[in-house]
Amino acid sequence: MIGAQDHRGPDHSEAKYMVNCGMGHNRLKVIDLSDAANQPMKRGNLTIVFNGEIYNYLELKQELESSCTFTTESDTEVILAAYEKWGYDCLNRFIGMFAFVIWDEFKQELFGARDRFGVKPLYFSNSDGVCLKIASEIKALWAAGVSKRYDEVAWSTYLAKGLTDHGERTFWKDIFQILPGHYFRYDMQDKCIHQARWYYFPTYTKAYDLRRDEVVEEEYLALMQDAIRLRFRSDVKVGINLSGGVDSSALFAIVAGMNPPDVTAYTFVTHSKYDELPFVKQMMEGGTIPLTVASLSALKVKNLAVDIQGFMDEPFGGIPTIAYAYLFEQARKDSTIVLLDGNGMDEQWAGYDYYDFDNPGMIQGTKEPSNRPDCLRPDFMSIHDHFPWWLPMGDRLRNIQYRDIFHSKLPHNLRYNDRISARVGTELRSPFMDHRLIELAMRQPDIRKIDSGVHKVMLRRIVKKLVPESILQAQKRPVQTPQREWLRGTLKEWANSHIENAISRHPEWLDAYKVRTAWALFQGGKSDNSNYIWQWVTISLMGV
Repeated sequence: MIGAQDHRGPDHSEAKYMVNCGMGHNRLKVIDLSDAANQPMKRGNLTIVFNGEIYNYLELKQELESSCTFTTESDTEVILAAYEKWGYDCLNRFIGMFAFVIWDEFKQELFGARDRFGVKPLYFSNSDGVCLKIASEIKALWAAGVSKRYDEVAWSTYLAKGLTDHGERTFWKDIFQILPGHYFRYDMQDKCIHQARWYYFPTYTKAYDLRRDEVVEEEYLALMQDAIRLRFRSDVKVGINLSGGVDSSALFAIVAGMNPPDVTAYTFVTHSKYDELPFVKQMMEGGTIPLTVASLSALKVKNLAVDIQGFMDEPFGGIPTIAYAYLFEQARKDSTIVLLDGNGMDEQWAGYDYYDFDNPGMIQGTKEPSNRPDCLRPDFMSIHDHFPWWLPMGDRLRNIQYRDIFHSKLPHNLRYNDRISARVGTELRSPFMDHRLIELAMRQPDIRKIDSGVHKVMLRRIVKKLVPESILQAQKRPVQTPQREWLRGTLKEWANSHIENAISRHPEWLDAYKVRTAWALFQGGKSDNSNYIWQWVTISLMGV
């Protein structure tokens, strides 16, 4: 299991064995680079393995020091001390991204938890009813002996509805995920895993915030600055990932205002009309932070797609994900270990154009369906998971936002980003995923999010002094890579071979005539959406 995940932590690997429990860890050294902070870490009767960061660990440590003695400078030890003192209530005190498990040797009990929005992954299998296996990636569970059998319901749901990370189910039988904002307990008596929700989002967001605009704007800006400040806590080099949009430009402006030492900015280009390099350069003009540009060509996609898929274990989001992965490769070559990005703003401030539609989809920039259930065999299509959207927010817009945050958009984006950063031994931090920011934004009435067709209205006012007017007023650009053009051009034969392979592997899934017809229409320019094309390619890439 440790060997299967060594890319996640290239700096140290270790296993510890106790009565009824073995724990292993691959460490990427970010905070407290000493060997004392290696994991698995033991404190009294408790032993922990932990993935992620608790950004407010220094404040928590100061609160705990009156009753605890610390032997490291790590946030890992703070989790153990917090759990000792507050039990599972410690989770509500953490600002961060995390997945961890703690073994209590006296109680013979395992406790684990995942952060509020599921930034960090946690998978488990208890298929034999005897031995619980749990890991950050599915491939580690295969390495532990869990059989590699695809789940047809998950595949039907993906191909019919486009959903990938909407519940406990994964694309593999007998392998499940701990849900975001949940903890679990497992003891040696009943040998069952018991999940419970520890973070109930509507509690913090259902009531509208009716304070004056300027009061909310001032509070949100202060929280933005604090979220970024906390995420600069690192004992290794930190960089920034930039697009030319409002969100990452605001991130860059706040970082530049902090004047941190030895920071590099990163962006990618595809030498197409979608490149945002002019906006990025405009944002950086006159500053001292250097820029590294990762240049992706269509020819690089073929090998990268196969390699990245091997790290994903489940479907990923096409050429935009590949381009972003290539950016992390460049950062690692520069010895930049921690990277910040602007993820999360569109979901909390209703930035996508489909929030305007009567029947909103999930793809920015197109009103076409993102999936083609009509190309599936009826029997296969009928087994898809009729997932009941839990819509607790009380109004249309916030329910769609809630769907995107917990069921559709963010869950798969967070998974993609976790894998492509871990693939090359880097850590991605998203300051705007700070729960304090998301909660505050979600409490705002619709008029502060969308007004007269303008999206992210209040956010634009908040960052007005930070971002050039040309970036602030530019339309949201829906596509950042020429996926459609490349699949019709340079990558046409490559994609066609994968689609034909998918048809031959699963004739019981795909209607060959309808798939080939849709593919021909796409090649003829009859569709502005390539999402379903990539889904068919994925079947072949994953080799299911």
